[in-house]
Amino acid sequence: MSPMLYGVIVVIYVLVMLGVGYWCMKRTKTVGDFFLGGRTLGPWMSAFAFGTTYFSAVLFIGYAGKLGWGFGIHTLWIVLGNTLIGTILAWKLLAGRTREMTARLNAITMPEFLRARYGSTALQVVAALVVFIFLVPYSASVYMGLSYLFQVTVGLQYNEALIFLAVLTGVYLVMGGYFAVAISDFIRGIVEFVGVLILVYVLAQHWGGGFAAATRTMLNTPDYAPALGQIAPLGPQGLQFMVPGAITLVALVLITSFGPWALPQMVQKFYSIRSTADVNRALIIAGVFALFMSFGAYYSGALTHFAPFTIDAGKNILFDGGIIAAAKNGNPNWDVIIPHFITHSGINMILVLVIVLMVFSASMSSLSSLVLVSSSAIAVDIYGAFVNRDANQKRMMGLMRAMCIVFVAASLVIALLRPVYIVNLMIISWGTLAGVFLAPFLYGLFWKRTTRAGVFAGIIVGLASALTLFLLWGEPGVPLAGAITMFLPLIVVPVVSLLTPPPPAALVAKAFTDAEPERVEPEKATI
Repeated sequence: MSPMLYGVIVVIYVLVMLGVGYWCMKRTKTVGDFFLGGRTLGPWMSAFAFGTTYFSAVLFIGYAGKLGWGFGIHTLWIVLGNTLIGTILAWKLLAGRTREMTARLNAITMPEFLRARYGSTALQVVAALVVFIFLVPYSASVYMGLSYLFQVTVGLQYNEALIFLAVLTGVYLVMGGYFAVAISDFIRGIVEFVGVLILVYVLAQHWGGGFAAATRTMLNTPDYAPALGQIAPLGPQGLQFMVPGAITLVALVLITSFGPWALPQMVQKFYSIRSTADVNRALIIAGVFALFMSFGAYYSGALTHFAPFTIDAGKNILFDGGIIAAAKNGNPNWDVIIPHFITHSGINMILVLVIVLMVFSASMSSLSSLVLVSSSAIAVDIYGAFVNRDANQKRMMGLMRAMCIVFVAASLVIALLRPVYIVNLMIISWGTLAGVFLAPFLYGLFWKRTTRAGVFAGIIVGLASALTLFLLWGEPGVPLAGAITMFLPLIVVPVVSLLTPPPPAALVAKAFTDAEPERVEPEKATI
């Protein structure tokens, strides 16, 4: 099958998605419809929206390539964490309570929730700026992963693929909003599920002699995971300390499993579910989906050791003795391993197309959610902090659509610069956002004593640790820096809350009961 035919089939697939967007545009009347689908989504659509947002091209291209090659079969610990903690426990603990409290507080975004829960418009504005700024690099990493795949399989140049994907995302989202995303996610989720099964089967068959034989070989090879034995020096000269590879793997498990608990694009799926009665069914569906998707990606990445990939003295990646990727900034370009691995595995071209569509589907779902959440940060959370949302529906809808275009353009610029590793972009984004939102969100849901001062202290500590550690430790320390950034505010928020006066009783009552107490006016925003 020629690259031209690949392109034709991808275009047909895209047209179907655009058709869904056009149909949904006619049903999108309010900001709530555009951002949450009117809180009317059932368990299947909610679970698929969660799963397809969780797993994107960053997982299949960046994570599977770099981590699978480095940690081998041990990356399945990440699968376990993503399934049990990142998906099942998240739905069990957070989904129902989030749905109830956000509906009670009339909040449709994470920053709006923080404003209503803690009575601070300034908090809403600060949170919105963090969302917009730090989702841009994550979105860029997804664009990069897809572009590398399209470059190898469809024949598009990297920059051409980027522009095509950016235009598609912008047009698609401007049309239909979250309702279009949710319906498309369900369709794409089916493609992803089928595609990941094919991916594991054909790669294990070709490189390992079958799934059972490949797994036995990986388990019985003592030096299969070279990264686990590496001791990386972190920090500037004179202040360095040594970090074992196993610690890096643990940090990756933590940040990719607990991080999604507070990522705005993930939490949004809890807001939009139809009712708390649907949560348990969605939990099972999302758990099964997460298990298959994460296993398929990391297991396939671990299989790269069966292929003749080597790294030469100049850090170039070789396949069968020939250079397939020159070093980037003195480091191997891990992002090209999986696309090259798939296309040189003797797979039937029709199956390769299914795999390409699978990664494409996963990535478009993630991109849709990222762009939607980021546009809402400006339209709903910053502009909406100073006007009545319900009285300015048409203007806010127009602003959200415009900000979708701005966010896509910013992501495109970063992707065109080609940062070192897409996996690093994702971890920096996830680590910072989780550091800012995990503690305020969790304590806001479950602990009535949480104060506004405690939340601001947690946000400051999260941002400060992210900016400091990511810059101080550099590329080798990104996973550990992300994990520390995520968990440090969980200590700071309760300590500061206990040292400051308790929140107003009326504010707490509004968040935790169905009663309508006296209105608590938020403080005026100061920007």
